[in-house]
Amino acid sequence: MYRQVILNDVCREITVGHVGPMIDEYVEFGIPLLRSQNIRPFRLDQSNMKYISEDFHKKLKKSALAPGDVVVVRTGYPGTACVIPKTLSVANCADLVIIRPSRDIDPHFLSSLFNSAWGKSTVAGNLVGAAQQHFNVGAAKSMSVRLPAIGIQRRIASILSAYDELIENNTRRIKILEDMAQMIYREWFVNFRFPGHENGPMVESELGPIPEGWSAKCVTDAVLVNPATRVPKEGMKPFLPMGGLSEDSMLISNVEEREGNSGVKFKNGDTLFARITPCLENGKTGFVQFLASDDAVAFGSTEFIVLRSKTVCPEYLYLMARSSEFRNNAIKSMSGATGRQRVQQACFNAFFIAQPDEDTLVRFRSVVGPMFKLVTSLNSRNVNLRSTRDFLLPKLVSGEVQVEAAAELLEQTA
Repeated sequence: MYRQVILNDVCREITVGHVGPMIDEYVEFGIPLLRSQNIRPFRLDQSNMKYISEDFHKKLKKSALAPGDVVVVRTGYPGTACVIPKTLSVANCADLVIIRPSRDIDPHFLSSLFNSAWGKSTVAGNLVGAAQQHFNVGAAKSMSVRLPAIGIQRRIASILSAYDELIENNTRRIKILEDMAQMIYREWFVNFRFPGHENGPMVESELGPIPEGWSAKCVTDAVLVNPATRVPKEGMKPFLPMGGLSEDSMLISNVEEREGNSGVKFKNGDTLFARITPCLENGKTGFVQFLASDDAVAFGSTEFIVLRSKTVCPEYLYLMARSSEFRNNAIKSMSGATGRQRVQQACFNAFFIAQPDEDTLVRFRSVVGPMFKLVTSLNSRNVNLRSTRDFLLPKLVSGEVQVEAAAELLEQTA
């Protein structure tokens, strides 16, 4: 049984985080200060956290947070909401709507309401301001919401939270796999501590001592830079904008379908390397393994540089492109107008590597190749989990789908 209520009537308090300049108040260590970029649908992103002093925290009593509070983004992606977890016992916030529910409303259910299609459209219809529209406290207080009994709220919240936990576990595994692959790359090909290295002598080269049987090689002798690849102009095909590259992962997202063939062309196994500021400095790099077959070709932003393995292997190439040495070499070559500087392709002629022997490359690929494939598999699972959760979300909060049916679907999905 659902009842229609005004949000302010079922909450202990609805207020707003500190609004105003903050940059002079940041400290290296202190009380976590949450901002809109830390709030993701259903979860708190604690990367890129800012901190304030304990004295300033005490001055901002109104915006001090506690576990169980619901925080809602006001500007940028207004309506995005999450619950302050128990692990964050002390925190403060800036420019967020803070909702402290009463016992009549479960905070995770309330967060789900805001993140649902209904919540997003309701918030979008209540934005105020001319120069920069935002979701304010008054609009939050006056929101009319449908609430089931608290027991049903908690069951709905537990189902949706289970999806979030599965997604988060997969995301952590992806991060661990990528870190492991990068560590193995550095151990084998930078520190030269590959399996059996102790049994082979080092020989002098223009790079310094390298393992016997390896050779010092310009990277353009080992890698094809922007190789000629044909893609037909007619028909729909995958297109990747710059926003599809991650700053800290090989994963590629936001793939579109477009006609034409204007832009760089790439295939499975290629590495995409951002060539424009600030995308390059921020780390935008991707590994292509989302195409249906190894013969398939896609195209993308002209601001990508396509790197294709010639004498190394695709996994080696991607991990090298992620290395600080390779990236810094590219950054030093950048030229052009301020804010639009681009990498000069000639810079790759100045970067040298120790070309491993074939046996070492085969062994390396046998170790890291399955890691790359598992990253893609885990990401595919996350895509399916998010799709299922987003399908269920509006139907659960509206009562269109019964909790029992959603619980059975969760068991099948997990």
